[in-house]
Amino acid sequence: MTSARFQSEYVGLAETFYQVAWYILEDSAEAEDAVQELYLKLWDRRDVLDGIRSPKGYGITLLRNLCLDRIRRKGKIRTTGALPEPELPGNQDEAIDGKERLAKVLAAIKSLPERQRQVLTLRTLDELSYEEISQRTGINYLTLRVLLSQARTQLKKVLR
Repeated sequence: MTSARFQSEYVGLAETFYQVAWYILEDSAEAEDAVQELYLKLWDRRDVLDGIRSPKGYGITLLRNLCLDRIRRKGKIRTTGALPEPELPGNQDEAIDGKERLAKVLAAIKSLPERQRQVLTLRTLDELSYEEISQRTGINYLTLRVLLSQARTQLKKVLR
């Protein structure tokens, strides 16, 4: 991959990458460092980037893994298999609001029809491609996209 192509395909995504990193790390300095580390890794891998169909998706996946590594190094995730309690900044009201929002999101996901919940879980949590989901579930590509769109729309309605 040439420098110009790298510039046009990846460097323009810096703001998106920062937002993803901040969402995961909840710290602006850590997010900036993670994005810098991402760009170093991408540049080191520039020889294989020509085969990537979705630079944004590839970059976000790499960034997510980098952020999770940073969190693990700091010991914020316990490896017991259970989800950690969210570390919410600020006062107790903000912490309670965060827990209530999380409970609301989980309840909204549970209220989805089974197929929508299954597709949403496989796509967002397991990060499977549409092809992989289709192979696992036997649902065709277009139906998967419709189910995923319906699930997301339903969640947005419930979470407003």
